[in-house]
Amino acid sequence: MGRVSVDLYPEQVGVSLAEVRTFAKSLGGSATNVAVAAARLGRRAAVITKVGDDGFGAYVRTALSGFGVDTRWVGTDPELRTPIVFCELHPPNHFPLLFYRQPKAPDMNLRAEELDLEAIAAVPLFWTTGTGLSDEPSRSATLTALRRRGRRPHTVFDCDWRPMLWAAPEEGRRWAQEAIAQATAVVGNREEMEMATGLGDPEAAADWLLEQGVSLAIVKLGPEGVFAATPGERSKVPPIPVRVLCGLGAGDAFGGALCHGLLAGWPLRRTIAFANAAGAIVASQLACADAMPGPAQIEAVLQGGEVPCA
Repeated sequence: MGRVSVDLYPEQVGVSLAEVRTFAKSLGGSATNVAVAAARLGRRAAVITKVGDDGFGAYVRTALSGFGVDTRWVGTDPELRTPIVFCELHPPNHFPLLFYRQPKAPDMNLRAEELDLEAIAAVPLFWTTGTGLSDEPSRSATLTALRRRGRRPHTVFDCDWRPMLWAAPEEGRRWAQEAIAQATAVVGNREEMEMATGLGDPEAAADWLLEQGVSLAIVKLGPEGVFAATPGERSKVPPIPVRVLCGLGAGDAFGGALCHGLLAGWPLRRTIAFANAAGAIVASQLACADAMPGPAQIEAVLQGGEVPCA
């Protein structure tokens, strides 16, 4: 449940938007990408979001269907336009984004009364993101959905911290902690975890989350790998060597693969290693949704220990 967009990626690397000549269009938005990633791994996936009544909204529905993602809960806002996002590519670690979500994105107009709460309560895994908390009525809808779950496994909160999308970024921690109180798993990178918990040390942040009743805390450490903790186990998997082309979407590939591992009931280390490899694959590609790997690709990387260059 959450953000959707149409992403426009420059086909020229290492230049500013002012110098870009051509763009490639792709489906985007964190929650949407996670649904696509899970579908690529053979899972039945759907996304709860909204698009505009425009050509880009039609593209989103067609693209989702092409990826095997159920679109029955993709609503249409009659007035707002489907968001677009431009990015610049400055590998290996600088990918500035320019969001066109003003005056408001349709996915931020999701309302609690529009939700299929029975379906939300029944699914074996429900994924929400921090962006959905950044404005009303999406904030209330997101929290209503989480409360309806009753902290049933697997209820996942992805911090997805985008301060530029918040009218008052200082509110981020308050609402993240509201979501954490309803989640069984929390996922974020080092900066996102510090935002949510107030703790800069990844292991301390994970411990704090476990103290709040979360059963799985995952901190993505970029070039240092991934740290994960449950009440009875801690695991850190090393990074996978990769030549980064575009780091955008890597975290969403991680998320979709995490969903797959959780639903499969894999051991913690197996799950995190699999998700880490999925993220590395997408980091080596230009697009997000279009680059989400299948299980054979991920297993090949786990066996070989490196990602082929795009």
